[in-house]
Amino acid sequence: MRTKFNFRRFMAIMKKEFLQISVDKISLRMPVLMTIGMMLLFGYAVNTDLDNISTVVFDQSKTQESREFIDQFRSTGYFVFDYNVNSLDELNILIDEGKAKAGLIIPVDYAVMLKKNKSPQPQLVIDGTDPTVARTALNSGVIISNTYSINKRQKFMEIKGFSNMQSPGIDLNTRVRYNPNMSSNMFSIPGLVGLILQNITIMLTAFAMVREKERGTIEQLIVTPVKPNELILGKLIPYIALGYASFLLALALCRFWFKVEIQGNIYLLLGLGMMFVLCSLSIGMLISIFSKNQLQAMQFTIVIILPSVLLSGFMFPVEAMPNSIKFISMMLPLSYFLRIDRSIILKGVGIEYIWQDTIALVIFLMVIFTIAVKKFKKNLD
Repeated sequence: MRTKFNFRRFMAIMKKEFLQISVDKISLRMPVLMTIGMMLLFGYAVNTDLDNISTVVFDQSKTQESREFIDQFRSTGYFVFDYNVNSLDELNILIDEGKAKAGLIIPVDYAVMLKKNKSPQPQLVIDGTDPTVARTALNSGVIISNTYSINKRQKFMEIKGFSNMQSPGIDLNTRVRYNPNMSSNMFSIPGLVGLILQNITIMLTAFAMVREKERGTIEQLIVTPVKPNELILGKLIPYIALGYASFLLALALCRFWFKVEIQGNIYLLLGLGMMFVLCSLSIGMLISIFSKNQLQAMQFTIVIILPSVLLSGFMFPVEAMPNSIKFISMMLPLSYFLRIDRSIILKGVGIEYIWQDTIALVIFLMVIFTIAVKKFKKNLD
């Protein structure tokens, strides 16, 4: 039998829901805060116009002519020469560590070649792990060099006369390392390994803990002889196993399905992957402690996951973000693991090149895990 729509009942239910939302202050404030926060964060962070590319220069000529060529790169704003080195090994180390995204090498005979009306061949070495940065550096470098070369030839012909067609120019050699084809998959697939690992581990822990709160099963365990340490470890181990299994599966798909070769030490990657599992699990624990129900857990999880996707360097280069957003990026453990992950998989580097990111990840793990365990124990007591 069909019942008629009762407007009074409808209004009563709607009024009850509004009252319930008004009592739940977190649910009431979260949409407003998230809207403002996400618009401001992503409005500044989502930027594909890249400049200020950190560059290392190895000037073997050390002449006025070579400095003039370097100034052409500096004046455009695309390249920032943060490092000056005296050997090719130093240049390679800075690129391997990720401190420099490009390296400009000026040959020792640069000025001599120009004076002999010949074309010197400087080289631009580019870190190709991030295709967006690599393409910008490559295109900008070639354009700057060609423009400078054309101006150089024009001045030469004005002085010597148009009859002399042999005029010196600059032949810039370019070399893209680690990802010569600048394939987006080579950049995004290793990043997905870290992103999936974080998101699955956080969601598993946060929602499972909150679900037990709602069911009252944690309170039932408290009245048993089980000690807090035993309870915490007993609850965490299964989620560590599930999170690490997800990491291994993602890594296997990266290698065998997407054909992304792991250039570095697989055991180092597996060990640091476990560290990141524990870090993400700690974040999930914190979310579960501060959440009263699954809706709040979902809202807190979104607050963590969305910035991680856009601000960690997974999708958009951190170099293109303003300093205030870069600071937020530094507060995300995923930012450090993505650099570790991509450095081992694409560059094949060892711990000596990623130790700073590893230490940062260890600090995050210790701080977040300690806070989560203490808060959890306090709730149990």
